[in-house]
Amino acid sequence: NTAWAFAKAGVDAPRVFDTIADAALTRVDDLTAPGLANMAWAFAKAGIDAPQLFDGIADAARSRLDDFSALNLANTAWAFATAGIDSP
Repeated sequence: NTAWAFAKAGVDAPRVFDTIADAALTRVDDLTAPGLANMAWAFAKAGIDAPQLFDGIADAARSRLDDFSALNLANTAWAFATAGIDSP
């Protein structure tokens, strides 16, 4: 996804990330487990403050934890910790 690519490349594009976060919030329930993990990872890696997006990711992830691989879980946990997000 675009957020992952920008974060991986180290591109400083906060407006792009804001736009992606707004769009993702309306479609977070449509993302796969790897998609949720990658989105969380990308925003944390880029240092983007997006608490509403992280809340949406947490809510969507709860309903499909069985779909997460060990890597998806690890990346999601890392992302939340790195972003300083507490999630129930």
